[in-house]
Amino acid sequence: MTLIYGHRGAKGEAPENTLVGFQTCLEHGVRRCELDLHLSRDGELMVIHDPTLRRTTGRRGKVAEQHSADLINVDARHGGPGHIKPAPIPTLDELFEKCPFEHWQLEVKSASRVRAARTVQAIEALATKHGLLDKITVTSSSREVLRALQRLTPNISRGLVAEYAWIDPLKAAKAYDCSILALNWTLCTPERLLKAQKQGLHVSVWTVNEAALMRRLADFGVDSIITDYPGLAVRTLQR
Repeated sequence: MTLIYGHRGAKGEAPENTLVGFQTCLEHGVRRCELDLHLSRDGELMVIHDPTLRRTTGRRGKVAEQHSADLINVDARHGGPGHIKPAPIPTLDELFEKCPFEHWQLEVKSASRVRAARTVQAIEALATKHGLLDKITVTSSSREVLRALQRLTPNISRGLVAEYAWIDPLKAAKAYDCSILALNWTLCTPERLLKAQKQGLHVSVWTVNEAALMRRLADFGVDSIITDYPGLAVRTLQR
């Protein structure tokens, strides 16, 4: 059966990467999620997609230049589905505490060598604190992040995020000893899928938002889809 991951919680149904979004995902019975992480100035793992605040909060500034105590009070409803109450930027610590997901795909964007190292070590410490090391996979398209995971936190499951085919995603996933291939749906041919699965990869396809595409990819045999609409995915794939 094709598994379902809520993309940034439930990006199409609630403000992305917010507690209410992840709770919406859980309310649909979807127990797997994908989210994005950036380190705050004081080293807290903040759940936000962009390196800047503008798109989701309407504020100026970079996440890396703000303290977590300030960031957790910033409303992240801007530019997404409407919500009646403020939806602050959460910390990963808060989500680990409040959201009982069976598996988490934690995406880390490109980073310098030093910042990649700080980020993956912070993830390891937090997952250890909550007893979730076996329930997370850190994913990235950044070679610096994947190298840091291999070198510094080899006990954490790794995943390659592949958006373009200018390099062979299967070769790259093998080079970094990944267990998940997070594949842009446009790259998911039956041939590539079969080859990846024979290589031992869990193929998680993103971002899949239409019912017909969900059914087609499930028929291909993808291991999981990542969707902005977990409610639609449940109705489509678990009917």
